[in-house]
Amino acid sequence: MNKYLIFTLMISFFPYPAFSLIMWDSTAGSISLYGDVEFNIDAASKDAKIYTLNEKKNERWEINGRILIGLDGLRKSQVGNFSGFSVQPLASLNGDMNVDDAIFFFGNENTLWQAKLGRFEAYDMFPLGENTFVEYSGNTGDSQYDDSSGYIYMLKEGRGRSSNGGNFLFNKSIGPWYLELNTIAADGSKIFVNDKYHDYLLKKNKNTIYTRPVIALKQDKFAIALGMETNLVKNAYGYIDPVTNQFHKQSRRNGYGITMSWFGNKNNLNKIDANVSIAYLDATGENDFSAGANALWREFTLGYIYANNDISGYNPATSPINTNIKYKINTIYTSYRIHNIMNMDNFNIHLGAYYSKLNRDHSLSHAGFNNNKNRYGLRVRFKYFF
Repeated sequence: MNKYLIFTLMISFFPYPAFSLIMWDSTAGSISLYGDVEFNIDAASKDAKIYTLNEKKNERWEINGRILIGLDGLRKSQVGNFSGFSVQPLASLNGDMNVDDAIFFFGNENTLWQAKLGRFEAYDMFPLGENTFVEYSGNTGDSQYDDSSGYIYMLKEGRGRSSNGGNFLFNKSIGPWYLELNTIAADGSKIFVNDKYHDYLLKKNKNTIYTRPVIALKQDKFAIALGMETNLVKNAYGYIDPVTNQFHKQSRRNGYGITMSWFGNKNNLNKIDANVSIAYLDATGENDFSAGANALWREFTLGYIYANNDISGYNPATSPINTNIKYKINTIYTSYRIHNIMNMDNFNIHLGAYYSKLNRDHSLSHAGFNNNKNRYGLRVRFKYFF
């Protein structure tokens, strides 16, 4: 198979590289069955916000996790056409059933193009490396933004894997170049916790349509990617002014980013993998900047993320924040992987920790305000592939 198609499939199809596969082949194609167990023991701080009236200081101790079962199907023709699917049900430790990815794809391996529909994530424009435990506002596909928690923007609002809509993605490889265009139609207001943005309760008019083009260049051990995302439906959601009864649009969100990666020699015990990423969001009433860097040496990962939020336009009727506010967030995280537990090469233990500090640029005289908040956590993860 062409090496550039392999690169395309690696970054856009198989989200969970299976340790081993159970495979069936027939004239109709091949079926692969695999699995991934991930259970965590966590000790972490409660979510920290700059402004809250009733914050509890207790730490969080819990055991959580899930079991993923993957089923992939693939069929190829003699002229290079292919089509297939991937479905990954999840069983969580709390008893919930969900699905990670549900994908239908088709393309041609000779002309190096592919189309995908369903639930999945597009190109990662802010990779964190081997991170075992990092928590902050902006960590998941939905409910990314939490008022007064700070926002680490990572160019992932239009990346996908939303519980409120699906993706359509087209990609193509041309020599060392990789081109991708992802489109997601979803309820865009769901990226905000409790449907609130700057303390306004949002009203949905229609679904957002995010478009997210990415262009990447991969040469030997180095890769660089440029990307952007924008919501094309400018009046998708907003708030109604209780005094004037006028609708105020809040759905203008334009993001830009660049990421660079270095891949070490897999045959070298002292190899180093590294990522550097920058992202910027220009949105209604807010401008956010994020920068991150991380490196993996042997089994040890160390990473750092800096974020700056510049926010205006808080709700004067319900929020004590009556001026522009700026957050600065500094986060450091680390991870270590222990291989071959009990002499089984599909059983690993990951140790992870993070520390994050959220600061305001100046003080406000209010009983509920804090000018800085700390977040921290420790995790032991049991990882088993089958």
